[in-house]
Parts: sequence; C-alpha cells; structure tokens
Amino acid sequence: MTYRGQSYDALDTAYIPASRMEQQRQYLNHQYAFPAKPRNMWELGVNAGLVNIIGDVPSKGPWNAPKFLNTIGFGATIRKALGYATSIRLQYNYMSASGFDYRGRAFGNEVPWASVGSGYTSGNVYSNYKFTGHEATLQLVGAINNIKFHKAKNVVSLYGFIGGGALIWQTKISTKNASGQPYDFATLDRQTTAKAKNDLYKQWLKDADNYNSLVTKSDYTGSGQAGMSIGDNTVSPVLVGGLGIQFKLGNRVSLNFEDKITYAGLDNLDGVSMDPTPGGGLSSDKDFINYASVGFSFNIGNKKRSVLPLWWVNPMDHIYNELADPRHMKLPDPVLPDADGDGVTDQFDKCPDTPAGVAVDAHGCPLDTDGDGVPDYKDKQLITPTECQPVDADGVGKCPDPECCKNMTGTVGCNLGAGSICFKANSAKLSSEAQNQLANLAAQMKAAPTCKVVVMGNAGNSKVQQQRSWDRVNAVIEYLSETQQISRDQFIFQYQGGTGDVNCVMYRSAMPGEEGPSNLPPPHPQLGTKK
Repeated sequence: MTYRGQSYDALDTAYIPASRMEQQRQYLNHQYAFPAKPRNMWELGVNAGLVNIIGDVPSKGPWNAPKFLNTIGFGATIRKALGYATSIRLQYNYMSASGFDYRGRAFGNEVPWASVGSGYTSGNVYSNYKFTGHEATLQLVGAINNIKFHKAKNVVSLYGFIGGGALIWQTKISTKNASGQPYDFATLDRQTTAKAKNDLYKQWLKDADNYNSLVTKSDYTGSGQAGMSIGDNTVSPVLVGGLGIQFKLGNRVSLNFEDKITYAGLDNLDGVSMDPTPGGGLSSDKDFINYASVGFSFNIGNKKRSVLPLWWVNPMDHIYNELADPRHMKLPDPVLPDADGDGVTDQFDKCPDTPAGVAVDAHGCPLDTDGDGVPDYKDKQLITPTECQPVDADGVGKCPDPECCKNMTGTVGCNLGAGSICFKANSAKLSSEAQNQLANLAAQMKAAPTCKVVVMGNAGNSKVQQQRSWDRVNAVIEYLSETQQISRDQFIFQYQGGTGDVNCVMYRSAMPGEEGPSNLPPPHPQLGTKK
C-alpha cells in the first residue's frame, strides 16, 4: 500500500534517470542500502518589487517620486535542486531607483557639481540621483525545512541564498533645470524647514525631470571605483545574499516573498562618493542595493517521470513508509520461544512444563482422550467409559463387565488404541501428519476386520461448530474407507459428545456390544467447510 501523503514511490524506477539506474538496481536487489535520487522538476519564477539603494542619499518612495517606475524592479529565475537541502539558481533583475537629500552639502565635495561645465562654483548643493541596473547572478540556495520527522509533507519553504555575478548600471543626477541653467540652491537654502526644502526640490524635478549629468567612471577614478564600462553603463562584479519564504499553492505553483541585498563594493551608486562626516572629514562607506519582491514559481516537468523539486520532498518519507508497511525490507522469520519443545509457543502454552515426547493438544497440554483427568501418557486405561468414572491415579475406572458380555468372544484382540486428529481452524483438511497417523490405524483395523472404531467429534453448541464437527469426522472416515480401503461398516459415526479441543476429532476402539451408524446426514449442510 502507499500511505496518504507519500511524495512518490521510491521503488518505482520510472523516476530514476539512466545515470543512476545501476544504483537503483543494486538497491532493489538488496546489494546497496540507499535508493537512487529521483529525477525532479525544474522551477521557473517571475518576480516584481521595490528597489532601494542603502547609501548616502535617502531613497524616494513611490509616494513622492516623479515617476512610480523610479523605484520598481522585476526579474526572472530558474532553479534546480542539487539535493534535498541545496539547489542552484540563476537570477536576472532589472532595477530602477531614485533619491533626494534635502540637506545641503558643500560644493567642493560633490564631484558631479564640481566638474568642469557644471556651472557651480561655491555654496551648497543638494544630492539626487536616478539609478538603473541589470543584474545577473548565480546563487546557491539552502532550504532544510522539508526534512520532517512527524509530518509527510511541507507546504511552506524557508530558504536563504548567496551568490555572485555582474551588475550593469548607470546613475544620473539633476544639476540643471529644463533651461540648462544651474539650480539656484541659494534660494533653497533660505527655506526654513526640511519639508519645505523637499517640496520645493520636488517641484523643480517635476518641472524639469531633467537628470542631465551622468555619473561616469572618470568622475571617480581617483577613488578607485572606475570599473569596466559598456557605453554609458558601468559593469561591476557583485555579491548577493538574502532570505525568502515560499508557500506551495499546488503541485505546480508556489507564491514567493523574498528580500535580496546586492553588494558591489562601490560608494557612487547613489551619485555620492565622499560623504561629509559630522567631524568635518569625508567617509567612503559602500552602497548596498535592497530588492524586496513578491513572485510566483512554476514547477516544470513530466509528473510521471519527475518528482517535485526536492526542497518540497521529505527524504524521511520512504524510510517511515517502509517501517509502517515494509515492501522492500527483508524481515527475518519470527523466532517464538517454546521452552518445553512441544510445538506450542510459550505465549499460548497453558502447560509450559510438558515432558518431552508427550503428545499435546492445541493449548500445549497433554492429550486426555477419554477426558478422565489423567493424561494419555499416564493413563493405563486409555478409554474409560464415562459411566466408569471417576478413575484412580492410573486412569483406571471402576466398572464391572456387563453380565451379558462375559461370554462374548468376538471382541478379543480389538484393542486398537485411541488417539486424536486435529485440524486448523475452520478447516476439514487432513494434514500429512494426520494421514500418517490414520494409516497406522488402518493397518491395525485390517488385521482385525471384526473390530469397530468410534470416530467422535466435539460439536459445541453453535450450528457452525456442529457442521464443522461433522465435516471433520466424515473426513477421517472417508480417508480410511476410500484411501486405506477399510469397510465403512467398521466405523461408528459420532459428531457430537466429544470433549476437549473443538478443532480435534477423537477415535477409539468400540466397546463390546457398542453399535452405531457408520454415517449420518450433515446437520447444517449450508454451512459446510471447504477442504
């Protein structure tokens, strides 16, 4: 059986690629303890979110940006599992961000304003920027919350990632108005509040929307941040890292929330390279790019040949299913203790100290054919009639011979012995041991053709037990008469009146003068037992 919640059948070779099929064969043949890793699906994803440069210039949110797209990013990913805990991911992102600082900065410390042709010679300037970038990175992703010890599957995946790649970027700043003239920052300095300064500068940007000065590598050659360029864009190596959470919406789709940090080792992504410090010096702390996104991921692959991406598969799944319902494990034959060696395990043996070689019934107790309380191996009178009981310690009853039978000679030599034949529950089929026992009885009866044998069952009270008893008595007599060629007239058929185990039939020599039918109709033939 396959338990509810099982991710896949680890014994199904349809999920195993050709490169790992040899390991799977060895596992199925019990030559190797571990099944092969299954083929699993690829994951394709799309995402969109907000971009923020953590640097010297405060970012502008969509509530006050000239254009909403100035703070937006989007991208795509392709991901493949390396194992149950790790995977590799290729990611592309387009990023756009902008910022403005209402606090004035000294003219001489800001390269774009101090460059030739900017039109500024002194005073304060107000930093602003518009950044665009294309980022491609290869990442190692780790997620271990799919390893569950008390649950079959997970529907939420927490993951972290780290990687590196390249960033092609461009940053522009606004130093001149729409007429190509420098902004009158002296007027802006006269504003008394930060909000007033910010509102005035926003209005200027709205009117001009003129990011006219490009931050180029030549502007920062002295600071060691030149890099390689493609046209107006700078190419920089980057490191990335972040955290994410996935919610599985189905076997094909999941919803993702993620936050990623990009480090390029640069301090001019926001247009400011050397930031003044409160003590009057300059700092060159590095800029970071933060990208907070939401996205959807899609599992791509044939579900008949590929399992879900392995970060959704619990590696404990197959182990626990094998423990609950073994299909592959080799289980040793059970060894049940039997201290007295009578063939009945100690757990069910009601007579645990039976002497060696003594025949016992299904409960492990010595046979007592005549039910007189003395087991057969101690009974010197194996068949004691009920009317002659109770018996003495040797199993001999006190019953004088009937007057009518004292002179009878036909019964001499009819001591054929007694015994019992036991059957499995609800069965009337003779075992090989029972057939051997009856063959010995048949040999004695052939030597004494005038002797009769009583075959007696223990019918119990229910109709089912009565029919079972008849079936078993009939099976014994039929075997002796049809297979061993004993005349049926030599048997007395009694399916009721026996004592002891209801699954056993007793036989004994008939007493002198004892008669009875050699066959009886079945009491409840509709309840007959199949042999």
